[in-house]
Amino acid sequence: MADEQSPPPAPGNPDPAEVAAAAAHLRAGRLVGMPTETVYGLAANALDPAAVLAVFTAKGRPRFDPLIVHVADAEQAWTVAVPSPRALRLAAAFWPGPLTLILPRRACVPDLVTSGLDTVAVRVPDHPLALALIRAAGVPLAAPSANRFGRISPTTAAHVREQLGDAVAAILDGGPCRIGVESTVLRCDPIPIVLRPGGCTRERIAAVLQEPVALADREARAGSLALSGEAAREAPGLLASHYAPRAPLRLKSAADPWPTDPAIACLAFTGVGTGAGLAGRARTEVLSPTGDLAEAATGLFAALRRLDALQPPEIIAETVPEGDLGEAINDRLRRAAGLG
Repeated sequence: MADEQSPPPAPGNPDPAEVAAAAAHLRAGRLVGMPTETVYGLAANALDPAAVLAVFTAKGRPRFDPLIVHVADAEQAWTVAVPSPRALRLAAAFWPGPLTLILPRRACVPDLVTSGLDTVAVRVPDHPLALALIRAAGVPLAAPSANRFGRISPTTAAHVREQLGDAVAAILDGGPCRIGVESTVLRCDPIPIVLRPGGCTRERIAAVLQEPVALADREARAGSLALSGEAAREAPGLLASHYAPRAPLRLKSAADPWPTDPAIACLAFTGVGTGAGLAGRARTEVLSPTGDLAEAATGLFAALRRLDALQPPEIIAETVPEGDLGEAINDRLRRAAGLG
């Protein structure tokens, strides 16, 4: 009787041979598309300046925009960053997970990763394929979102292939991203302050620290430490225009009417209480009919991609309530509209 073949692993479950091949690419200085719970990353050996430069080149990313270093656990994190008491508490509470900490860097981290700053952004992703890849590679991985710079972040392997193609040596398919927006970026000290809202809410961080957690104002988030122009930014994803579709995107509040022109694409939160302007419209995406912010975050970038693929003259996007994950969703929508 012929030998039975084992079925291939489901997306998201590590295939040892596939992970080993991708890890070999990373050790050789090549780039790999890596799934995480937030968005797909374009991974390179964070300790190899030539590989890191290839990330900037593939994305068309300016070198003043620093990269997040992804590690397998807190122990590995402290080989690239110097922890503070706050950082130790947050790492114990939230890693693996969508929280990036800004901390003093170790000497082993190349200047290119940090854009020359004396701090480094570091996190432990909450995805089995990402963790397996980092462990197999044996090095921390610099991994910004796997897309062309400033465009909509990828939440499936297909999105990575579409945007980056031959720039990556391999893409690990982990299925659709569970959270769908990037990690929260937090400067730990001297006071905790969120530089980029994301998948870990300020409320949860404050509950662990038992102290207030501020949100940097728009000016600070657009250029931390009062830096401007092409000066280095303290954290990634802080440009006023980012995560953007090709079509112009304009924001509306829940109280504003929807446009009547059927050619205009619409991105709605619940699709409820929007008036006749949205009823029956073909070019419409609804993020969560039940008003679930987690569901809205998960589907945000994919919905924007589908609308943008229709080549509309304009996309109108409805903002969501600010609490919880709404802070991150509205941040992405504002940046997609070029409003910072």
